[in-house]
Amino acid sequence: ELSQAVVDAGAVPLLVLCIQEPEIALKRIAASTLSDISKHSPELAQTVVDAGAIAHLAQMILNPDAKLKRQVLSALSQIAKHSVDLAELVVEAEIFPVVLTCLKDSDEYVKKNGGTLIREIAKHTPELSQLIVNSGGVAAVIDCIGSCRGTVRLPGIMTLGYVAAHSEDLSMAVIVSKGIPPLCVCLVEEHEDHIKAAAAWALGQIGRHSAEHARHVAVANVLPTLLDIYVDTRSSEDLKMKASIFKALKNILQKCTYLPALEPLLHEAPPNIMKHIIGQFSKVLPHDSKARRLFVTTGGLKKVQEIKAEPGSLLREYINTINNCYPEEIVRYYSPGYSEILLERVENYQPV
Repeated sequence: ELSQAVVDAGAVPLLVLCIQEPEIALKRIAASTLSDISKHSPELAQTVVDAGAIAHLAQMILNPDAKLKRQVLSALSQIAKHSVDLAELVVEAEIFPVVLTCLKDSDEYVKKNGGTLIREIAKHTPELSQLIVNSGGVAAVIDCIGSCRGTVRLPGIMTLGYVAAHSEDLSMAVIVSKGIPPLCVCLVEEHEDHIKAAAAWALGQIGRHSAEHARHVAVANVLPTLLDIYVDTRSSEDLKMKASIFKALKNILQKCTYLPALEPLLHEAPPNIMKHIIGQFSKVLPHDSKARRLFVTTGGLKKVQEIKAEPGSLLREYINTINNCYPEEIVRYYSPGYSEILLERVENYQPV
């Protein structure tokens, strides 16, 4: 309401004049005010746009004054976040590839606000994300995530997730640019739950498209890392964080057919995740004799016999499908208690 009052008083055109003044302190405060006005609603942002602010703000992205750059990037982010149309107007001011230099800035807030601007554009449409990819934006964001720590990383992490979420091809662009390893590093290095949750979400968006995408995520050792965070008692207090990790695991697991990455999880996954792992084995084993043999030698078949599944449940169905891939005596041999039955038979055996 206060922002609306400022707009109604006719202040926006005057603020746009102020950002064109040579005095740096005046530029800063005017850009900051335009940012505060724009953030509230698409309508308020539109009044800032209609006053011609975008072109003047975009010209200051390379200004040497860090405090001014912070405000300029913030204002452009607050305009771009509301809608596709507003984001496109910001992009049309030719902020790419210029804005990517901000990701290498020595000022942490310039880095963060630059990342936020890219994120607010990437989230809207595949076309806008593609434009970011084409300008080298994804590679620049990945470098930024790798070179900084803490909340400065967050906009970049979210950007990769948004880009990957749009389509298989855009997700593959993130993979090819080597976006998975730094996201996995964030899972391990970062102590704040919301950053871990964001990295997990982004990895889930990358892996959820196809078996190939999921394999790229799986071979980077992402699954055991996510599982460790999920079962860690310290993370159990934050239910929102736990839900993010679970969703990411589920997104990747439901597409993953690369069994060597799934097999180690069999021995430590809780029941709600085990269901998805067993489900993937039940899809692959019927059609792959080499995998069936490996599943026996690595202890997978034995582990499956130890799982207690409710009759009629989906998990029971998956286990039955796996068991039907093997001769009955093999399944019996690996079932719990079978060795006792064999020993009993030895004891009761009367040699002729």
